[in-house]
Amino acid sequence: MRLAEPRGFCAGVEMAIKALSWMVRVFEPPVYCYHEIVHNKVVVEAFESLGVVFVEDVSEVPAGSPVMLSAHGTAPAVEAEAASHDRVVVDACCPLVTKVHHEMKVRARKGYAVIYVGHGDHQEAIGTMAVAPEAAHLVEDEEDVEALSIPAGQPVALLAQTTLAHDEWSGIVEHARARYPELWMPGRSDLCYATTNRQAAVRALAPSCDAVVVIGSANSSNTVSLAKTAAAYGCERVLRINSLAELPEDLEGVVGVTAGASAPEWLVDEVIEKLSPAAGVDVVRVTEEDEYFPPPPELRELLRAAAVAASVLVGADPGDATPTGQDRSTPAASVLQPAL
Repeated sequence: MRLAEPRGFCAGVEMAIKALSWMVRVFEPPVYCYHEIVHNKVVVEAFESLGVVFVEDVSEVPAGSPVMLSAHGTAPAVEAEAASHDRVVVDACCPLVTKVHHEMKVRARKGYAVIYVGHGDHQEAIGTMAVAPEAAHLVEDEEDVEALSIPAGQPVALLAQTTLAHDEWSGIVEHARARYPELWMPGRSDLCYATTNRQAAVRALAPSCDAVVVIGSANSSNTVSLAKTAAAYGCERVLRINSLAELPEDLEGVVGVTAGASAPEWLVDEVIEKLSPAAGVDVVRVTEEDEYFPPPPELRELLRAAAVAASVLVGADPGDATPTGQDRSTPAASVLQPAL
């Protein structure tokens, strides 16, 4: 067996899952979440068992109720609606997505036409395009770039959905640069470091595998990209599974295993245990990751206030109230798995 490294939870997913776990502990259920907190069936079901209600319209959230906005980013109009009617709102948007929102807003304000490379039905793309709909032009492939109609003389920028596969992104960039020689792009790529790293690990192991198992859900863009990458780099049999229950019984030869950025590590452990490789596990490591995103600021304020109130009740020093002090050293999987 060959095991990809890095794999599984990225820093943004870690932050979002731990943030929603805090919300469940601070507020009486139900706690609401706009869209799936992350695109993973197992994670969503675990939170539903804890009293989280996932909604696709914030108007479904009762007045005064707590609501979290998902890691994929949210349209400004939806953010405003969520904050109305005395709702308590915590935005768990991944900081890397927030960066793209900021770039979209700034380029639009400066008069740019913004080519946005993304999947039109993905929540991240929907939220980002809504930041400046008058300036944004969605493209999904090279043909879309050729079909663009941008007025001569208008400056053009190019931004991207963070979870794109590098291979599908690079071809579009080449076409856009050829058509718009003065194309503006951010100094730091919009593609998520975690997405890029996980694809690099799959590229390294796929050619030597008879089959590659990708753990993650069908609506996870980065998971689907991992499966496409494994197939593109020489593996003839690629399987995407949500969990152990979907693992086929007929896997033979060298099996590669990886997991999308929203898939918990215990699912990987279960697959490895089931396959029980006689020759052991060969870890294919392409880089180390140590990124950390702290809890959303709104949540930190909520937790600080709750801790101060609790310390006053028991006669402790309020200055000692640090409810998120161990957040970095606490894996998201450890706060979620007990719910299963």
